[in-house]
Amino acid sequence: MSREWKAGDRVSWNTPQGMTTGRVVRSISARTHQDGHKVAGSKDDLRYEVESEKSGKRAVHRAQALHKTGAR
Repeated sequence: MSREWKAGDRVSWNTPQGMTTGRVVRSISARTHQDGHKVAGSKDDLRYEVESEKSGKRAVHRAQALHKTGAR
């Protein structure tokens, strides 16, 4: 079961370097391009743009790849 995230939610996700924490920036519900990559978001399969607390870099993930993290 997927969870719907909202902007500002603090989450963690897995990267090749290990777990990273950050915040949800926005949800993506339509096909779009992000940093030269195609993002196939839809209303039935939302994608979320997240920003890393450590590096400030942004990435796009599916809801099931994100995990709730305590507020800081």
